[in-house]
Amino acid sequence: MLDWEDLHSFLAVARAGTLSGAARTLGIRQSTMGRRLAAFEARAGVLLLQKTPRGYVLTPAGEAALAEAETMETAALAAERAITGQDTRLAGEVRLTTIETLAAEVLMPIIAQFSADYPGILVKLICSQRTLSLAAREADLAVRMARPLGGDLVIRKLGDIGYGHYASPAYIAQHGLPTQGGAGHKVILMEDDSPNFPEYVVMAQYFSHAEVGLRSDSRYVQLKACMAGLGVACLAHYLAAPQGLVRLPGCDAKREVWLAQHRDTRETPRFKALSAALVNGMKAQSALLTG
Repeated sequence: MLDWEDLHSFLAVARAGTLSGAARTLGIRQSTMGRRLAAFEARAGVLLLQKTPRGYVLTPAGEAALAEAETMETAALAAERAITGQDTRLAGEVRLTTIETLAAEVLMPIIAQFSADYPGILVKLICSQRTLSLAAREADLAVRMARPLGGDLVIRKLGDIGYGHYASPAYIAQHGLPTQGGAGHKVILMEDDSPNFPEYVVMAQYFSHAEVGLRSDSRYVQLKACMAGLGVACLAHYLAAPQGLVRLPGCDAKREVWLAQHRDTRETPRFKALSAALVNGMKAQSALLTG
């Protein structure tokens, strides 16, 4: 008989393509992942994954097993959510995922007060650029910068976050205030152009003739680059306003902030408690967020 842990390991390697990637997904050592896969294939009596120079690929037997393993995974996750949904304790762990700057600058005081009010609940804060799956229990709650999609999610709007174009006083003293087009100025951008971000759409339109002074996917790096005078940056007001930067006129954008969780766990007391704290805490900071 093959157990779920065998199939879970098989799925992780099949999806990641490497033992190291699968090990990170499951939170174990790479050597342990390798032993699990070897033992599983020995018990199954067939090779499911073939090692190649580009990583592991499915064999014909592995392809046949994949769909059935994914069906088992769906059932196992549904059972886990159903059990969690019946947990009536105001204790345990809540995994909250969001972006790093929002977590550090806005959510941290909310979580600090929540931890004081509910000392039996541990908040595990996961800051990731990747959108973690609530259905797969990668996180319990998510604060996201766009309206979440999916009929299995319970969502609530937390508010709006305002963005503006900022520059350091030294940069303005040297280059002057930019005008439409931004000729003669430099801008600080993401590593790759991101036209789907509303704030960068506005920036691309206004600074269509500006040069690129720096690229980075880290909002904190962009902030520090702006403070160092490397160019004009598009930053959330909550991040830029406290730093003494010059907010440029006529260059505003906003993004919606949403709270999401899986419907199967909406009545879990510890999740409800943190959800309520996030809703109230974000409302109290609305002036900071909108600028």
